[in-house]
Amino acid sequence: MSGKYLVTGGAGYVGSVVAQHLIEAGHEVVVLDNLSTGFRAGVPADARFIEGDIRDAAKWLDASYDGVLHFAAFSQVGESVTRPEKYWDNNVGGTMALLGAMREAGVRRLVFSSTAATYGEPEQVPIMETAPTRPTSPYGASKLAVDHMITGEATAHGLGAVSLRYFNVAGAYGHHGERHDPESHLIPLVLQVAQGRREAISVYGDDYPTPDGTCVRDYIHVADLADAHLLALKAAVPGEHLICNLGNGEGFSVREVVETVRRVTGHPIPEVVAPRRGGDPAVLVASAAAAREKLGWNPSRADLAGIVADAWEFAQQRAEQAN
Repeated sequence: MSGKYLVTGGAGYVGSVVAQHLIEAGHEVVVLDNLSTGFRAGVPADARFIEGDIRDAAKWLDASYDGVLHFAAFSQVGESVTRPEKYWDNNVGGTMALLGAMREAGVRRLVFSSTAATYGEPEQVPIMETAPTRPTSPYGASKLAVDHMITGEATAHGLGAVSLRYFNVAGAYGHHGERHDPESHLIPLVLQVAQGRREAISVYGDDYPTPDGTCVRDYIHVADLADAHLLALKAAVPGEHLICNLGNGEGFSVREVVETVRRVTGHPIPEVVAPRRGGDPAVLVASAAAAREKLGWNPSRADLAGIVADAWEFAQQRAEQAN
């Protein structure tokens, strides 16, 4: 059955792909984004677009909405360390205002874009939802604070909510892909080297206790991620807050990613070994058992080469448009 959904942050990478999936599933979509980090070009053509802040969501939310999918957050780990107030203000304060607007309008379904950064440095991998939450950055802490807020809202006011904790999102979906500025994610950074926009890729540490000495991460295709959000809308139960990890359950090292980009693009990718970054765990891999069991989610695009190929196609499209 079709519904009407507000997608906050729907001009961003993940939000735009989820908005497009909602439209393709027959839903009415309204995107709310202040374009501070999002891009107008990322908003799906068939979505209604409102340029505005989540703090003002009460201006637009009313009982005609069936739910909210919330992506509007700052997400740069490094910046959150140097400017923590920005992250508390927007990610926590903004979400508090959004929850209040939902309560007033009687909109009682929420899917929240959370993060694996809530766990910090894991004691065990793969990481399960029962793992201790000890974020190592204000970004991760702000997302964890929102998860606590949502739990309280569900218990006290009957909100039905699902928080999805992502690991490394990658790939592209048609005209929707990564446009971050500055870019901090590995795959698009390596693709910039392939395009000649960057001289080499920095490998931060090659002496980790992993098979090739570089960090291992769990990569999930953005379209698989979007599928999980639509399933989460169906799984939201009034008065309950469900938390699920999203990942493929297997990891790829930095060097494996670089080598895959070499194969997919046919370009040489020079590497420069740099010192380790503080707070970078050796291995971050998700257990997605809860998402499979409780959402019925089965990622179908787990092949790293396929993820890279989709991201490369999008990067090439953008380069052609710029010329």
